[in-house]
Amino acid sequence: MVALESIALFRQLDPDELQALQAITQERQVPAGGEIFREGDPGDGVFGIKNGLVEISSLVGAGARRVFSQLGPGEIFGEMAVIDRRPRSATATALAATEVFFLPCDEMLSFIKQSPVLAFSLLQHISQRLREFNQVYLREVIQAERLAVVGNFARSIVHDLKNPLSIISLSAEMFDRPNLRPEARTQTQQRIRRQVERINDMVSDILIFTEGKRTHVDVKPANYHSFVLSLIADLRAEAELKEVRIELQNEPPGVLVPFDPRRLNRVFHNLVHNATDMMPGGGAIFLRFLSTEKEIITEIEDTGPGIAPEIADKLFEVFATFGKSHGTGLGLSICKKIIEDHQGRIWARNEPGRGAVFAFALPLP
Repeated sequence: MVALESIALFRQLDPDELQALQAITQERQVPAGGEIFREGDPGDGVFGIKNGLVEISSLVGAGARRVFSQLGPGEIFGEMAVIDRRPRSATATALAATEVFFLPCDEMLSFIKQSPVLAFSLLQHISQRLREFNQVYLREVIQAERLAVVGNFARSIVHDLKNPLSIISLSAEMFDRPNLRPEARTQTQQRIRRQVERINDMVSDILIFTEGKRTHVDVKPANYHSFVLSLIADLRAEAELKEVRIELQNEPPGVLVPFDPRRLNRVFHNLVHNATDMMPGGGAIFLRFLSTEKEIITEIEDTGPGIAPEIADKLFEVFATFGKSHGTGLGLSICKKIIEDHQGRIWARNEPGRGAVFAFALPLP
């Protein structure tokens, strides 16, 4: 039997945070063989095991049930409900008489927003759980002779997660400094919250991308100048991790453009990440903007080696990549889908004696 504070996810919390956490925690008893939740149920919260044994399983193939893991005291499960608010993807069953801690989703999410330490701990746990599930799933894929496709897809997801996780890690370290100014502490907390939201957006965008059809985009006119300037701090923070600087060669146009800020944010991040990946020794990224009567054009140029001829004609295809050990081309494919969902266009070119230029155009009203 373990106490709430002994669960790995909560061990780093201070006494005040633990007291607040205990206030939103419920305790439940489940008999042996009882279901804690079933696949398809609403994701209503997170569970921690006080004592007993829990099996996590899911239906695969023609009604066959696959056991993913067995969890004991001190471990948590059901945590993805806090991130994506989607129905349960697996069934949790008590293999023996079990007592669990239950933290409702809304209260847990509010607590995460107030605790950068818990936010980072939760992301670490989810990342580790994804790695474990990936290992199990990859073994199944080998048997089905589909390892190459799923392996590429998994590497792309892990690669996309590394950047926001790195920012959260650095921000969490800064947040814990006792002499940090209050305004800097607030900015750090906001940065962590934005990265948590960004990971949630990544998961959503990948799900949308795999549907393979044009998606309705909830666009609203917004000031493009303000939008770009609000992004630049986070873009620079990530680029600096790879010794790359970002420069605005001219001011973004201050015109109203209809777009979905959340999804367009993903385009900027993907294109900047793609550029930094091609400059492992550091370099520079230049952003410039052109406004015409019909559209706004954004160009992102790097000082890397340029676009390889071997990949130029299939740059935006799924899983197309060249010259990167971890790349799959999925990021550029997602960019293409997002821009096309906005009724825009995206392209790339080489500049003689310079690096690669990626550009996209968004139509004006």
